[in-house]
Amino acid sequence: MKEVNAVVAAVTDEIRSRSRDSRRRYLDRMAKAAQAGPARGHLSCSNLAHGMAACGQSDKQRLTDDLVPNVGVVTAYNDMLSAHAPYETYPQQIKAAAEALGAVAQVAGGVPAMCDGVTQGQPGMDLSLFSRDVIAMSTAVALSHNMFDAALCLGVCDKIVPGMLMGALSFGHLPVMFVPAGPMPSGLSNKDKAAVREAYASGSATKSDLIAAESAAYHSPGTCTFYGTANSNQMLLEFMGLQLPGSSFVNPNDPMREVFTRQSVQTVLANAQTGARYAPLGEMVGEETIVNAVVGLLATGGSTNHTLHLVAIAKAAGIILDWRDMATLSSVVPLLASVYPNGSADVNQFQAAGGLPVVIGELLAHGLLHENVKTCVGESLEDFARAAKLSGEIIEWPAERATSSDYTILSTAKNPFQPEGGIRVVQGEIGRAVVKVSAVARAHRQIDAPARVFNSQDAFAQAFESGELNEDMVVVLPGQGPQAMGMPELHRLTPYLGVMQNRGLKVALLTDGRMSGASGKILAAIQVTPEAAAGGLIGRIKTGDRIVINSETGELRVHADLQLREPVSLADEEAVGMGRELFQVFRDRVSSADAGASIVL
Repeated sequence: MKEVNAVVAAVTDEIRSRSRDSRRRYLDRMAKAAQAGPARGHLSCSNLAHGMAACGQSDKQRLTDDLVPNVGVVTAYNDMLSAHAPYETYPQQIKAAAEALGAVAQVAGGVPAMCDGVTQGQPGMDLSLFSRDVIAMSTAVALSHNMFDAALCLGVCDKIVPGMLMGALSFGHLPVMFVPAGPMPSGLSNKDKAAVREAYASGSATKSDLIAAESAAYHSPGTCTFYGTANSNQMLLEFMGLQLPGSSFVNPNDPMREVFTRQSVQTVLANAQTGARYAPLGEMVGEETIVNAVVGLLATGGSTNHTLHLVAIAKAAGIILDWRDMATLSSVVPLLASVYPNGSADVNQFQAAGGLPVVIGELLAHGLLHENVKTCVGESLEDFARAAKLSGEIIEWPAERATSSDYTILSTAKNPFQPEGGIRVVQGEIGRAVVKVSAVARAHRQIDAPARVFNSQDAFAQAFESGELNEDMVVVLPGQGPQAMGMPELHRLTPYLGVMQNRGLKVALLTDGRMSGASGKILAAIQVTPEAAAGGLIGRIKTGDRIVINSETGELRVHADLQLREPVSLADEEAVGMGRELFQVFRDRVSSADAGASIVL
C-alpha cells in the first residue's frame, strides 16, 4: 500500500481535529440506533400491520419474522426527466432480487427530482438548490417508518444524490447504497452543442438551429453526457464506496445495468446487521471518505456545485469541511480526466477509455487517496480500481487494476492534463469565493478590469443584445445568493460571456450565485460569501469600480472603499410564482454558501 501523500494526510488530520466533537456526537447517536437491533422488531402489531398491509401474503409472512431483512427503496423516479425515467422498472427488479434471497423490499417513498436543464434562466431555478434539502427531508420521511434493515436510493442528478445522502445519514445506523441508472448514449457532441449556443447568442444561428442542436444532444433516457453535477454525483458515490464499483456510467439499455441492480440488493443485504458484514452508512462516510470524495472531484474536474454539496454532506455526518481544504488538496491532486467542459470527450467516451477505476487506481498508486476505508463491498478502495466485467448472470471484478485505453481522455499522474485539480479560493475585502480553473485557459485565469454591475441575468442579456458590451469588464451579479433568491445557477450567462471572450475581450464573472456544473472557459468567482442579501460588500460594488481577480495568487480585490458606501437595496423581483412563495422560510433560515447553503444542518 502506497503511503498517503503528506498534504492529503495533513488536510485529513485537520478535518478530523476540527470535527472531533461533532463527529463523536453523530457516531454516538448512530450507535444507539444500531444497538436497538433490527428496527421492525420494535413496532407494535398494529404498526407492523399497517406497514405490510399492501404486501402479498408471502411478504407478509416474511415480515412477521424479525430475522428476515426488509430493504427500503427511496426513489426519485419520474418519467419527464431523462436521468430518472429508467427507474420506473427498478422497484420490481429489486423486489424480485430480494425475494430470491429470502428478503423483502418495499418502496419506502419518493423524493422530488427537478432538472436544472429545464429550469435554467426560469423562475423555477430559484427552487433548485432548496430542493436538495427538501429531498433530504423526504428521504428521512420515507425511512422514518422504521420498517427497514437496509436502504437503496434511486437517484442520479444534481440535487437528488446530495439530498438523498444527507437524509440517509440521519439513518446512518443502516447500510445504504445507491443504484445508478447511467448516462444516455452519445448524441451531438458537447463541443458542437456549445458552438451552436454561442452562435445563437451572437445572432448567427436561429432558434430552430438551437432547438435542433439541443434535442440532438439530449435525446433519450439517461443522464446528460457532459461532466456536470449529475455525472459528478456518480463519480463521488464510487469514490465514497457507496455504489458498486464501475456501475456509474453504464448506459440504461446495457445488459450490465440490470445485473448491477440485482447485485446491489445482494450487497446491501450482506451489509445489514443480519448479514455477513455489518457496514452502516454512518461509519462508511468518515473523514477519509470525505477527503477521497474531494480528491475525486479535483482529479476529474467535477462540478463546482459540490463545493456546496460536499460541505453539507460532510456536516450531515458530523464532519466539518471547509473550502480551504478543497483548495489545499487541489494543489497536489492532478487533473487526470479530459471530459467536457474540461475537454472534448463525453462520459461515454470516458467510460470506454477506462472510466473511474482507472482514475482511482492511478490516485491510489500515488498515495492521493485513503485506501483503507470501509465501502459497500469491503474494507479497501482498491476494490474500486478494477474494471467491472459481465460474466454470465453476474458482475465480476478482475484482480488487476484497470488501465487507460485512451490517454487523450484518461491520463496518468506523471503526465496529467494539469498538475493540479483546479478548485481555488479567492479572498479579499468582500469575502471569499470559489473559482474553477480546470477548463479556463491559463491566459484567462486573472483579470484587472472595471466592474459592470447587473441586477439579473435578463439585464445582462439585454445589454449584450443591444450591443453595449464591447469592452473589458468584470460582470458583477449580486443578489443571487441563497438568502436572496435560493442561489439559482447562472448558466444563461455562459454563451454570452463566451462570445465576448472569443471577440478578444477580457471578461470575468463575480457573483454570490452559482454557475452550472457545465461552466467552463470563463473566469468566474462564484458563491461569494457573505452574500449581498446578508449585508455582503459585493452588494456595494458600482459600475466602474476596478476589480482584480487572480486565481493564481488567490486575490480578490475591489479598488473602492466599500465600507463607506451605504448598503444598496437590491431591486430583485418579488419571490412569488412558480412555488417560490412557499420557500420564504428557506430563504430566511439558509446558511451561507461556505457552510453548505442548507436549512437542515
